Amino acid sequence: MPRYPRRAGRYALRVASLAAALGTWQLLTSLDVNLWLRFSQFPTVTDVAHAFTARLSGPDYWTDLADSLTRILTGFLLAAVLGVATGVLVARSRLAEDLLGPVLEVIRPVPAIALVPVAILLFPSNEQGIVFITCTAAFFPVLVSTRHAVRALSPVWEEAVLTMGGGRWRILASVVLPGALPGIFGGLSVGIGVSWICVISAEMISGQYGVGYRTWQDYTVVDYPGVFVGMVTIGVLGWLTSTAVELLGRRLTHWLPRTSYAPGTRVPRARAVAPTPVTAGSKTEEEVPHDQLV
Repeated sequence: MPRYPRRAGRYALRVASLAAALGTWQLLTSLDVNLWLRFSQFPTVTDVAHAFTARLSGPDYWTDLADSLTRILTGFLLAAVLGVATGVLVARSRLAEDLLGPVLEVIRPVPAIALVPVAILLFPSNEQGIVFITCTAAFFPVLVSTRHAVRALSPVWEEAVLTMGGGRWRILASVVLPGALPGIFGGLSVGIGVSWICVISAEMISGQYGVGYRTWQDYTVVDYPGVFVGMVTIGVLGWLTSTAVELLGRRLTHWLPRTSYAPGTRVPRARAVAPTPVTAGSKTEEEVPHDQLV
């Protein structure tokens, strides 16, 4: 069976897959294919590239980019701090779970974008309301993942710290937070993606600047290449921020054992040992001392 290609080969495959997707897009739109999906309504890749080049040369694109990044980073950092703190508190304290748990579980199923009217009523400016929606969107994934990660920790570690004279804060710093880090970063990775969805939606509804606001404006004036420029920008920004969270998680959890999986490789199997036949006059398993058993 052929071995999976190394890092350079993997990057080449990724570039090839992206190029194939773009080529398919260009082919379907340039030929105005209308089988079931109406690709004749789509702009071609070259149209989007020309619109992207025109946007890069103007000041509005960079202003929108800076505004969206500021909103997403502010809301996400607030959600990370509040989500981790609340998750640890609820997982470690029965009183906190009884007081906060019912309220959080009632609010959690409500989509963050449905809180736009609440944000408009509560906050004096649209900017603060958008940050609130972004924070709320990322808060609950971080909260739930942190709570489950803390509850899954083995009590043996905590007992070991107590045996050595450590107190509650020592347990929190040496056992709870390091042990829950993989689960916490799993929630952060999910939270940053949900934050992008909600911040773009909030900008479309109540924003004045930002990638989402500009994308909606392009749609209202039937500028479809501009709409796709916004979509590509959102996708690239979401990918970059998610990758940054993942790399930070790997750096902070470098002490964890890593497994390298390569599709197409075989895992060596353990060799089975044939049982020794019992003959007449030989000792049975019950007669052999335990320290001689294999």
